[in-house]
Amino acid sequence: MNDIAAAVQLSDLAGLDAQDQQDPSGQPGHNEVTVRGSRRFELLEKSIRRLTGRAIADFDMIKDGDVIMACMSGGADSYTMLDTLRYLQTVAPVKFEIIAVNLDQKQPGFPEHVLPQYFERIGIPYRIVEEDTYSIVKEKIAPGKTTCSLCSRLRRGILYRVAKEMGVTKIALGHHRDDILHTFMLNMFYGGKIKTMPPKLIADDGENVVIRPLAYVREADIKKYAAAMEFPIIPCNLCGSQPNLQRQAMREMLNEWEKHHPLWIKSMFTAMANITPSHMLDRSLFDFAQFKPGQGKEASGDTLFDRDDKLDQSQSVINLL
Repeated sequence: MNDIAAAVQLSDLAGLDAQDQQDPSGQPGHNEVTVRGSRRFELLEKSIRRLTGRAIADFDMIKDGDVIMACMSGGADSYTMLDTLRYLQTVAPVKFEIIAVNLDQKQPGFPEHVLPQYFERIGIPYRIVEEDTYSIVKEKIAPGKTTCSLCSRLRRGILYRVAKEMGVTKIALGHHRDDILHTFMLNMFYGGKIKTMPPKLIADDGENVVIRPLAYVREADIKKYAAAMEFPIIPCNLCGSQPNLQRQAMREMLNEWEKHHPLWIKSMFTAMANITPSHMLDRSLFDFAQFKPGQGKEASGDTLFDRDDKLDQSQSVINLL
């Protein structure tokens, strides 16, 4: 555990008993509205901070002296990320700066005043970048076609350029656990790859470092937190309202699993961090041609499902979580 994770653990969890440290969404009445100042809100806030601190520690996201560009879309995810990172600044011995950056893509009806007013109210340095990517997307993409891919590429390129201009060391995005799972399934079902968006990576330009501090946090908890905090949410009218997107199909599938088989979701997320290359089919990760019997440690990748013992199987999966 690094300094950031330890600081969160000490400041937020020292006074909580074992029951309080459970995921607040897993406690009775989790569908109730969370009210700021309530015990349920306190547990939710501590859970988000704890999971964010753990993700930062696990993937070594933030170091002393970092300058973090917090990319702000105006959605619940980015507000929650910014709020949590600002909290970490107050408790962690690691010193880092945060600059909030919003890319105004000139979507019709976009409320340009909302984010600047919010940044000024909370007293955080910020920059508004104005680039008319909306017109480019509408010109290049035929009516009825998905705009997400082109919009994302344009936005990414602009943010990478701005990051270098500003001298930031990390670009923080508000993607959460569900985004990571959706991307994993999209790549598997539509791309033929076992791949997702990692919590930390070198950007496409080979220079910027992208981090996702909310990688362990559930989307449902972020929405509850944002509603309780009354963040001034700005909806995406360019691509977020498009129907029948593949990502939306993945979201609906996982939401259904979450209702009826929540262990599947937890196990799938855990599985992405427990990969056995010798028991996959990727020849670039494991040399199937050269290995010989007796080399290396005994393989254990098949033991989970070797026996028809449902109790043992379930317990083995639970032990992974």
